[in-house]
Amino acid sequence: MQEYKLLGQKPTRHGFGHALVTLGERYDNVVVLGGDITGSVMTSFFKEKFPDRFFSIGIAEQNATTIAAGLALSGKIPFFASYGAFCAFRNADQLRISVCYNEANVKIGGGHAGISVGPDGATHQVLEEVSFLRALPHMTLVVPCDYEEARKATIAIGEKVGPAYIRFGRSPVPQFTIEDTPFELGKALVMREGNDVALIACGALVWEAMLAAQELAKRGISARVINSPSIKPFDVQTVVQAAQECGAVVTAEEHQVYGALGGAVAEVLAKNYPVPVEFVGVKDTFGGSGEPEELMVKFGLTWREIYASALVAMERRDKGFLGSVRRATDVAVYEEETIEQQ
Repeated sequence: MQEYKLLGQKPTRHGFGHALVTLGERYDNVVVLGGDITGSVMTSFFKEKFPDRFFSIGIAEQNATTIAAGLALSGKIPFFASYGAFCAFRNADQLRISVCYNEANVKIGGGHAGISVGPDGATHQVLEEVSFLRALPHMTLVVPCDYEEARKATIAIGEKVGPAYIRFGRSPVPQFTIEDTPFELGKALVMREGNDVALIACGALVWEAMLAAQELAKRGISARVINSPSIKPFDVQTVVQAAQECGAVVTAEEHQVYGALGGAVAEVLAKNYPVPVEFVGVKDTFGGSGEPEELMVKFGLTWREIYASALVAMERRDKGFLGSVRRATDVAVYEEETIEQQ
């Protein structure tokens, strides 16, 4: 198994932008639609290389999505990117009917996702779109963990026929996968072996899960870390195997706890192999203005919450699933236990 270590920090949006150029070089029918924020979502890379295949639609997400559907039905492979808050919700009807109902080969880049937009505040911090998009028939949905995975995922959805959405952020995040790290739509990747608890994460929370596993190891707890970038199609086999071999699961994502990665995991395990599951994510609230690192702490999206949730999930398992347990959100419990261990 590959050993993962921190290689620096890069924004996932750059992986998306560089992959668009690669796709443009491979396929003459790849086109990109811009929404007046090309420099923010890095479609500017494609615009500079292929200006004759770039079309500025303006701040009109609904129009852009409809135009993309028409281009797709005419044989093109259109990418449209904007802030996820707008290209997943403002154009929800167009995504549902013009794109997914017609199975149009449209690719949507949802930038500035999660709380990484920072000072832009709650209106621009989309934390709900994964739940909505995974419910749309025919939609492929990917949440990459770092720059390199975002690059691979963008190429993968560009080469797969059908509607697709990729979620990426603005701020630099830890880079820890490399060119040789496996990536395949519909597959999750075990990044660290372990049999005491399974930590299943996507996006920026994958690295936090790795950090949590390192801390758990100091207590003699062996945590399996699974990177699940492909939310739809979903890797049922890897998740069920983790539940069978670990008996306790924690999900972690920079998204509402409802209906996204955590929802997918819960659905799979409820049907195939029920075990205790704890969910790390935003708890039914909107975001706020602040620096990304501050917001990750404020909303409980760090390795500390994953660590604490792992202890709770294992305690639920050991007490017979529904036994009385501590709350993972009780930070004081975590801090007290950590001090004792040190």
